[in-house]
Amino acid sequence: MFKDLGVKPYVFPMPVLMIATYGKDGKVDVMNMAWGGICDENRVALNISESHKTAENIKLRGAFTLSIADIDHIKEADYFGIASGNDTDDKFERSGLHAVKSTRVDAPIVEEFPLTLECKALECQHTGTGFRVLGEIVNVLADRKILDENGEPDPTKLNAFVFDQFKGDYYAIGKKVGKAWDVGAELAK
Repeated sequence: MFKDLGVKPYVFPMPVLMIATYGKDGKVDVMNMAWGGICDENRVALNISESHKTAENIKLRGAFTLSIADIDHIKEADYFGIASGNDTDDKFERSGLHAVKSTRVDAPIVEEFPLTLECKALECQHTGTGFRVLGEIVNVLADRKILDENGEPDPTKLNAFVFDQFKGDYYAIGKKVGKAWDVGAELAK
């Protein structure tokens, strides 16, 4: 028996993504967001409010990095969703994290986050539902500690967490429960 819940943004899991940009003053700004993700082989889509400092920075610089935060830095990642770059001039400095300039795009790389996509902003779209940024992935950087024996990212080493739209909590992920395109193969016979 189902219960009717009405219209809610209930999808689980929701990624916890860190968008890093430079402002017009060259300061690092990082925003925590869940409303975005991969939309093609080399594309990401970000749905953010245009009033965010991050939106202003992306329009100004034409670039951003998109990182996966790990549980070791959950406090800092959550802070990036609490504080606004519009109101907190030293937002990044307060986190205690460190950034270096990307060599591929005009955006910072937060050194403590284990996986980072370096992205060029392809389009800033104004839609009936809000502001969307379409970005092209030009490179992916991974901390060696999260790589497997073949040099590929290992989700069990990533130590990532996801956002729960139901109650506003974070959950750890990483336990393998099956192989994609294999676990259900017998049903295709």
